[in-house]
Amino acid sequence: MSDETSLDFAPDYSRARARFLEAAQETGARLRSFVLPGHRGPDGGELAVDTAYLGPPDPVKLLVTVSGTHGIEGFCGAACQTRILLREGVAEAAVGPATGVLLVHGLNPYGFAYLRRVNEDNIDLNRNFVYHHAPPHNDSYDAVHGTLVPAEGSEFDPGELVANLTALRDRLGPQRLQEAVTRGQYRHPDGLFHGGRAPAWSRRVFETVVAEQMAGAAHVGYIDLHTGLGERGAGEPIFRGGRDPDARRRARRWYGEALTASEEGTSSSTPIVGNTATAVADGLGAGSRLTAITLEFGTQPGPQVLLALCADTWLHRHHAPADAVRSDLKQLIRDAFCPDDADWRGQVLRRAREVFAQAIAGLADAK
Repeated sequence: MSDETSLDFAPDYSRARARFLEAAQETGARLRSFVLPGHRGPDGGELAVDTAYLGPPDPVKLLVTVSGTHGIEGFCGAACQTRILLREGVAEAAVGPATGVLLVHGLNPYGFAYLRRVNEDNIDLNRNFVYHHAPPHNDSYDAVHGTLVPAEGSEFDPGELVANLTALRDRLGPQRLQEAVTRGQYRHPDGLFHGGRAPAWSRRVFETVVAEQMAGAAHVGYIDLHTGLGERGAGEPIFRGGRDPDARRRARRWYGEALTASEEGTSSSTPIVGNTATAVADGLGAGSRLTAITLEFGTQPGPQVLLALCADTWLHRHHAPADAVRSDLKQLIRDAFCPDDADWRGQVLRRAREVFAQAIAGLADAK
């Protein structure tokens, strides 16, 4: 691994957080921290969502980036925020009399620290932003849950799991299987992509951040940083919202032909419900213009990523968190969401620079 990427991609949550906070302080950013109650990291350290803001008190235009919505994916997102936006001065350069930059670090700090995609309650935070009194049930997931999450008490057999997942994929087809698994589900709290039965702590924190640090801006460029889908290292900008009629056309102007949309079938991601951009759109209100994307960096083929998620779910059902985080099985989920590969990491940083520059230019042109 090169010296550059070894410094930018921290080996654990505590060092990722420390590097982010240090870089933010050096830029003079205004910091806020929301500490997760009732939980500590594997090293006994504090778990928190941290925000860093640069710019005027009431910006008209605001660039927002978020890392760690899916816990372990935060290693990539935090590296992009800390290295590019803070250390390289990109955020400072973007700030103007009416323009601010807000960085949200480690939105799911528990998953980040314990190398999980989900939070402390096995909730997929990016499926949690729904109306829980009438959640959008995913009937297709019911048929695959038993294969993804074997019965309690069963031993973990990777060969058997691979065979069962392969049979499921052959029966349903890759597209239908992905849709069934990843859309989000609300009936199986021990399952994959569970959206929860109530607003998660991280959701409540994020809604506070939206209300107190984003609301009031007329134009918001929003980038939620993720890994695990699509071409390895490619950095796919996936349209996630903006409710004014010009939102999708505006996103196309900003990000060009690379922009994809799950609802149009052009993305590596199938349609999902309850993502973070929903909270931003709700919190900004009708008078603001939101241009929201997920920036998705591919890692491994879909079947390998799904195997890693199933293995991690099994691991945490059968072992205490402190034991699970030290298990050799954790290498599967590390490889699936933050590969220890200098070429991949270098590609991520290069692509993130491009997309951040596109967002900044798009905001500068916004009227």
